[in-house]
Amino acid sequence: MSDITGDLSAVSEAKGGSDAARISEVKSWLTSQFEAAGKEVPNFEYTHRSITHLYNLATVSQAKSQAATIVANDFRLKASEYRAQAARIREILESAGMSQESLPSNVVSSAQVLANVANLLNIRDTELSSFLVAMGDISLRKTGVEEKRAKAQKDSNALLDYTRKAIQRLTYLKKILAQLEDDVVPCESQMENWKTNLEVMAVKEEQYIQQYKKYEMLLNRVGYSPKISHRELVEMAEHRKELEKMTKPVLDTLRSYQDLPPDKALAALAIEDKKRQFASAEKYLEEVLQSALETSDE
Repeated sequence: MSDITGDLSAVSEAKGGSDAARISEVKSWLTSQFEAAGKEVPNFEYTHRSITHLYNLATVSQAKSQAATIVANDFRLKASEYRAQAARIREILESAGMSQESLPSNVVSSAQVLANVANLLNIRDTELSSFLVAMGDISLRKTGVEEKRAKAQKDSNALLDYTRKAIQRLTYLKKILAQLEDDVVPCESQMENWKTNLEVMAVKEEQYIQQYKKYEMLLNRVGYSPKISHRELVEMAEHRKELEKMTKPVLDTLRSYQDLPPDKALAALAIEDKKRQFASAEKYLEEVLQSALETSDE
Protein backbone atom coordinates (compact mmCIF):
# COMPACT_ATOMS: atom_id res chain seq x y z
CA MET A 1 0.00 0.00 0.00
CA SER A 2 2.96 2.31 0.71
CA ASP A 3 4.25 1.62 -2.82
CA ILE A 4 0.92 2.71 -4.25
CA THR A 5 0.97 5.91 -2.18
CA GLY A 6 4.52 6.67 -3.36
CA ASP A 7 3.61 6.08 -7.02
CA LEU A 8 0.50 8.23 -6.66
CA SER A 9 2.53 11.01 -5.08
CA ALA A 10 5.06 10.89 -7.91
CA VAL A 11 2.32 11.05 -10.54
CA SER A 12 0.59 13.91 -8.70
CA GLU A 13 3.80 15.93 -8.50
CA ALA A 14 4.37 15.45 -12.22
CA LYS A 15 0.87 16.28 -13.46
CA GLY A 16 -0.25 19.05 -11.08
CA GLY A 17 -3.19 19.73 -8.78
CA SER A 18 -5.96 18.39 -11.08
CA ASP A 19 -4.19 15.05 -11.43
CA ALA A 20 -3.66 14.96 -7.67
CA ALA A 21 -7.43 15.23 -7.15
CA ARG A 22 -8.00 12.43 -9.64
CA ILE A 23 -5.37 10.28 -7.99
CA SER A 24 -7.01 10.82 -4.62
CA GLU A 25 -10.41 9.82 -5.97
CA VAL A 26 -8.96 6.76 -7.72
CA LYS A 27 -7.15 5.75 -4.54
CA SER A 28 -10.27 5.99 -2.37
CA TRP A 29 -12.37 4.18 -4.99
CA LEU A 30 -9.88 1.33 -5.34
CA THR A 31 -9.60 0.99 -1.57
CA SER A 32 -13.38 0.87 -1.11
CA GLN A 33 -13.88 -1.66 -3.87
CA PHE A 34 -11.14 -4.06 -2.78
CA GLU A 35 -12.06 -3.74 0.93
CA ALA A 36 -15.66 -4.60 0.04
CA ALA A 37 -14.31 -7.78 -1.58
CA GLY A 38 -12.02 -8.48 1.38
CA LYS A 39 -8.81 -8.06 -0.60
CA GLU A 40 -5.90 -5.68 -0.76
CA VAL A 41 -5.21 -3.32 -3.62
CA PRO A 42 -2.57 -4.96 -5.88
CA ASN A 43 0.65 -3.24 -6.79
CA PHE A 44 0.88 -1.93 -10.37
CA GLU A 45 2.53 0.90 -12.24
CA TYR A 46 0.70 4.20 -12.07
CA THR A 47 0.94 6.26 -15.22
CA HIS A 48 -1.05 9.13 -16.58
CA ARG A 49 -2.88 6.76 -18.92
CA SER A 50 -3.73 4.26 -16.17
CA ILE A 51 -4.88 7.03 -13.81
CA THR A 52 -7.13 8.48 -16.54
CA HIS A 53 -8.63 5.06 -17.29
CA LEU A 54 -9.19 4.26 -13.61
CA TYR A 55 -10.69 7.70 -13.01
CA ASN A 56 -13.18 7.14 -15.83
CA LEU A 57 -14.05 3.72 -14.41
CA ALA A 58 -14.48 5.22 -10.94
CA THR A 59 -16.74 7.97 -12.28
CA VAL A 60 -18.96 5.53 -14.15
CA SER A 61 -19.04 3.11 -11.18
CA GLN A 62 -19.98 5.84 -8.71
CA ALA A 63 -22.69 7.18 -11.00
CA LYS A 64 -24.19 3.72 -11.43
CA SER A 65 -23.91 3.04 -7.71
CA GLN A 66 -25.77 6.27 -6.93
CA ALA A 67 -28.45 5.41 -9.49
CA ALA A 68 -28.81 1.91 -8.02
CA THR A 69 -29.05 3.37 -4.54
CA ILE A 70 -31.81 5.77 -5.63
CA VAL A 71 -33.75 2.95 -7.32
CA ALA A 72 -33.32 0.67 -4.31
CA ASN A 73 -34.53 3.39 -1.93
CA ASP A 74 -37.53 3.99 -4.18
CA PHE A 75 -38.33 0.27 -4.19
CA ARG A 76 -38.02 0.16 -0.40
CA LEU A 77 -40.38 3.13 -0.07
CA LYS A 78 -42.90 1.55 -2.43
CA ALA A 79 -42.64 -1.76 -0.60
CA SER A 80 -43.35 -0.07 2.73
CA GLU A 81 -46.31 1.75 1.18
CA TYR A 82 -47.64 -1.49 -0.28
CA ARG A 83 -47.26 -3.25 3.08
CA ALA A 84 -49.13 -0.42 4.85
CA GLN A 85 -51.87 -0.51 2.21
CA ALA A 86 -52.11 -4.30 2.53
CA ALA A 87 -52.44 -3.98 6.31
CA ARG A 88 -55.26 -1.45 5.93
CA ILE A 89 -57.05 -3.64 3.37
CA ARG A 90 -56.60 -6.66 5.67
CA GLU A 91 -58.15 -4.72 8.59
CA ILE A 92 -61.06 -3.63 6.39
CA LEU A 93 -61.69 -7.19 5.21
CA GLU A 94 -61.44 -8.59 8.74
CA SER A 95 -63.90 -5.96 10.07
CA ALA A 96 -66.30 -6.94 7.25
CA GLY A 97 -65.92 -10.61 8.10
CA MET A 98 -64.03 -11.37 4.85
CA SER A 99 -60.65 -12.35 6.19
CA GLN A 100 -58.63 -14.99 4.37
CA GLU A 101 -59.30 -17.56 7.09
CA SER A 102 -63.07 -17.07 6.86
CA LEU A 103 -63.27 -17.36 3.09
CA PRO A 104 -63.85 -20.73 1.35
CA SER A 105 -60.86 -22.42 -0.13
CA ASN A 106 -62.17 -22.06 -3.71
CA VAL A 107 -62.53 -18.30 -3.23
CA VAL A 108 -59.00 -18.08 -1.87
CA SER A 109 -57.71 -20.14 -4.82
CA SER A 110 -59.60 -17.97 -7.30
CA ALA A 111 -58.25 -14.80 -5.70
CA GLN A 112 -54.73 -16.23 -5.79
CA VAL A 113 -55.13 -17.13 -9.46
CA LEU A 114 -56.50 -13.64 -10.15
CA ALA A 115 -53.52 -12.09 -8.39
CA ASN A 116 -51.07 -14.29 -10.31
CA VAL A 117 -52.72 -13.34 -13.60
CA ALA A 118 -52.54 -9.66 -12.64
CA ASN A 119 -48.86 -10.01 -11.84
CA LEU A 120 -48.31 -11.88 -15.09
CA LEU A 121 -50.08 -9.15 -17.06
CA ASN A 122 -48.20 -6.47 -15.08
CA ILE A 123 -51.34 -4.62 -13.94
CA ARG A 124 -51.83 -2.98 -10.56
CA ASP A 125 -55.53 -3.71 -10.03
CA THR A 126 -58.09 -6.36 -10.81
CA GLU A 127 -60.50 -4.20 -12.79
CA LEU A 128 -62.04 -5.81 -15.85
CA SER A 129 -60.93 -2.90 -18.02
CA SER A 130 -57.33 -3.37 -16.92
CA PHE A 131 -57.50 -7.08 -17.80
CA LEU A 132 -59.03 -6.27 -21.21
CA VAL A 133 -56.36 -3.66 -21.96
CA ALA A 134 -53.63 -6.09 -20.90
CA MET A 135 -55.15 -8.90 -22.99
CA GLY A 136 -55.36 -6.55 -25.99
CA ASP A 137 -51.71 -5.63 -25.53
CA ILE A 138 -50.77 -9.32 -25.35
CA SER A 139 -52.82 -9.99 -28.51
CA LEU A 140 -50.99 -7.19 -30.33
CA ARG A 141 -47.64 -8.52 -29.18
CA LYS A 142 -48.71 -12.02 -30.19
CA THR A 143 -49.66 -10.75 -33.65
CA GLY A 144 -46.29 -9.00 -33.94
CA VAL A 145 -44.49 -12.16 -32.87
CA GLU A 146 -46.48 -14.23 -35.37
CA GLU A 147 -45.62 -11.76 -38.15
CA LYS A 148 -41.95 -11.89 -37.21
CA ARG A 149 -42.14 -15.67 -37.03
CA ALA A 150 -43.75 -15.84 -40.49
CA LYS A 151 -41.07 -13.54 -41.88
CA ALA A 152 -38.37 -15.59 -40.20
CA GLN A 153 -39.93 -18.77 -41.60
CA LYS A 154 -40.02 -17.21 -45.07
CA ASP A 155 -36.40 -16.13 -44.78
CA SER A 156 -35.50 -19.57 -43.48
CA ASN A 157 -37.23 -21.24 -46.45
CA ALA A 158 -35.43 -18.89 -48.83
CA LEU A 159 -32.08 -19.63 -47.18
CA LEU A 160 -32.88 -23.34 -47.27
CA ASP A 161 -33.65 -23.09 -50.98
CA TYR A 162 -30.43 -21.15 -51.59
CA THR A 163 -28.52 -23.73 -49.55
CA ARG A 164 -30.06 -26.58 -51.52
CA LYS A 165 -29.17 -24.89 -54.81
CA ALA A 166 -25.67 -24.17 -53.53
CA ILE A 167 -25.23 -27.83 -52.57
CA GLN A 168 -26.42 -28.92 -56.02
CA ARG A 169 -24.06 -26.45 -57.63
CA LEU A 170 -21.21 -27.63 -55.43
CA THR A 171 -21.95 -31.25 -56.36
CA TYR A 172 -21.98 -30.32 -60.05
CA LEU A 173 -18.70 -28.42 -59.72
CA LYS A 174 -17.12 -31.36 -57.90
CA LYS A 175 -18.25 -33.64 -60.71
CA ILE A 176 -16.80 -31.27 -63.32
CA LEU A 177 -13.57 -31.07 -61.31
CA ALA A 178 -13.32 -34.85 -61.18
CA GLN A 179 -13.88 -35.03 -64.96
CA LEU A 180 -11.23 -32.39 -65.55
CA GLU A 181 -8.79 -34.24 -63.31
CA ASP A 182 -9.49 -37.44 -65.28
CA ASP A 183 -8.89 -35.58 -68.55
CA VAL A 184 -5.57 -34.13 -67.41
CA VAL A 185 -3.42 -37.08 -68.55
CA PRO A 186 -5.01 -37.47 -72.02
CA CYS A 187 -4.90 -33.72 -72.54
CA GLU A 188 -1.25 -33.60 -71.54
CA SER A 189 -0.40 -36.33 -74.05
CA GLN A 190 -2.43 -34.54 -76.71
CA MET A 191 -0.66 -31.29 -75.90
CA GLU A 192 2.69 -33.02 -76.28
CA ASN A 193 1.56 -34.35 -79.65
CA TRP A 194 0.43 -30.88 -80.69
CA LYS A 195 3.72 -29.46 -79.50
CA THR A 196 5.62 -31.96 -81.62
CA ASN A 197 3.42 -31.23 -84.64
CA LEU A 198 3.91 -27.51 -84.07
CA GLU A 199 7.67 -27.93 -84.13
CA VAL A 200 7.42 -29.95 -87.36
CA MET A 201 5.12 -27.31 -88.86
CA ALA A 202 7.60 -24.60 -87.85
CA VAL A 203 10.38 -26.46 -89.70
CA LYS A 204 8.11 -26.95 -92.73
CA GLU A 205 7.19 -23.27 -92.63
CA GLU A 206 10.84 -22.31 -92.73
CA GLN A 207 11.39 -24.66 -95.66
CA TYR A 208 8.38 -23.23 -97.53
CA ILE A 209 9.60 -19.71 -96.90
CA GLN A 210 13.00 -20.59 -98.37
CA GLN A 211 11.34 -22.25 -101.38
CA TYR A 212 9.07 -19.24 -101.85
CA LYS A 213 12.05 -16.89 -101.85
CA LYS A 214 13.84 -19.16 -104.30
CA TYR A 215 10.87 -19.28 -106.69
CA GLU A 216 10.39 -15.53 -106.32
CA MET A 217 14.01 -14.92 -107.34
CA LEU A 218 13.56 -17.29 -110.28
CA LEU A 219 10.44 -15.47 -111.47
CA ASN A 220 12.17 -12.12 -111.13
CA ARG A 221 15.08 -13.45 -113.16
CA VAL A 222 12.82 -14.60 -116.02
CA GLY A 223 10.97 -11.26 -115.99
CA TYR A 224 7.72 -12.37 -114.40
CA SER A 225 5.54 -9.51 -113.22
CA PRO A 226 2.65 -9.88 -110.73
CA LYS A 227 0.64 -7.61 -113.03
CA ILE A 228 0.29 -10.43 -115.60
CA SER A 229 -3.08 -11.99 -114.90
CA HIS A 230 -4.60 -15.27 -115.96
CA ARG A 231 -6.73 -13.55 -118.57
CA GLU A 232 -3.67 -12.04 -120.24
CA LEU A 233 -1.93 -15.39 -120.25
CA VAL A 234 -4.98 -16.93 -121.93
CA GLU A 235 -4.96 -14.19 -124.55
CA MET A 236 -1.27 -14.76 -125.23
CA ALA A 237 -1.92 -18.50 -125.60
CA GLU A 238 -4.69 -17.77 -128.10
CA HIS A 239 -2.34 -15.51 -130.06
CA ARG A 240 0.20 -18.29 -130.07
CA LYS A 241 -2.36 -20.72 -131.46
CA GLU A 242 -3.24 -18.22 -134.21
CA LEU A 243 0.44 -17.79 -135.05
CA GLU A 244 0.89 -21.55 -135.12
CA LYS A 245 -2.02 -21.76 -137.53
CA MET A 246 -0.42 -19.06 -139.68
CA THR A 247 2.99 -20.73 -139.69
CA LYS A 248 1.63 -24.24 -140.26
CA PRO A 249 1.19 -23.77 -144.06
CA VAL A 250 4.71 -22.45 -144.26
CA LEU A 251 6.03 -25.47 -142.38
CA ASP A 252 3.98 -27.78 -144.57
CA THR A 253 5.41 -26.10 -147.65
CA LEU A 254 8.91 -26.46 -146.27
CA ARG A 255 8.30 -30.13 -145.64
CA SER A 256 7.01 -30.50 -149.22
CA TYR A 257 10.30 -29.12 -150.50
CA GLN A 258 11.93 -32.25 -149.24
CA ASP A 259 10.35 -34.03 -152.23
CA LEU A 260 11.73 -31.50 -154.81
CA PRO A 261 14.20 -32.62 -157.49
CA PRO A 262 17.80 -31.99 -156.63
CA ASP A 263 18.01 -28.64 -158.40
CA LYS A 264 20.07 -26.57 -156.07
CA ALA A 265 19.32 -23.21 -157.64
CA LEU A 266 15.54 -23.59 -157.53
CA ALA A 267 15.66 -25.18 -154.12
CA ALA A 268 17.81 -22.33 -152.78
CA LEU A 269 15.37 -19.75 -154.14
CA ALA A 270 12.38 -21.55 -152.64
CA ILE A 271 14.16 -21.92 -149.32
CA GLU A 272 15.05 -18.23 -149.22
CA ASP A 273 11.43 -17.33 -149.98
CA LYS A 274 10.17 -19.57 -147.20
CA LYS A 275 12.78 -18.17 -144.81
CA ARG A 276 11.52 -14.65 -145.52
CA GLN A 277 7.95 -15.77 -144.86
CA PHE A 278 9.01 -17.53 -141.66
CA ALA A 279 10.98 -14.45 -140.49
CA SER A 280 7.94 -12.29 -141.21
CA ALA A 281 5.76 -14.64 -139.17
CA GLU A 282 8.23 -14.61 -136.26
CA LYS A 283 8.40 -10.81 -136.37
CA TYR A 284 4.61 -10.65 -136.23
CA LEU A 285 4.58 -13.04 -133.26
CA GLU A 286 7.14 -10.90 -131.41
CA GLU A 287 5.09 -7.78 -132.09
CA VAL A 288 1.96 -9.45 -130.71
CA LEU A 289 3.77 -10.65 -127.57
CA GLN A 290 5.35 -7.24 -127.05
CA SER A 291 1.99 -5.49 -127.37
CA ALA A 292 0.49 -7.95 -124.85
CA LEU A 293 3.31 -7.28 -122.36
CA GLU A 294 2.96 -3.52 -122.75
CA THR A 295 -0.78 -3.77 -122.17
CA SER A 296 -0.22 -5.78 -118.93
CA ASP A 297 2.33 -3.18 -117.71
CA GLU A 298 -0.19 -0.38 -118.21
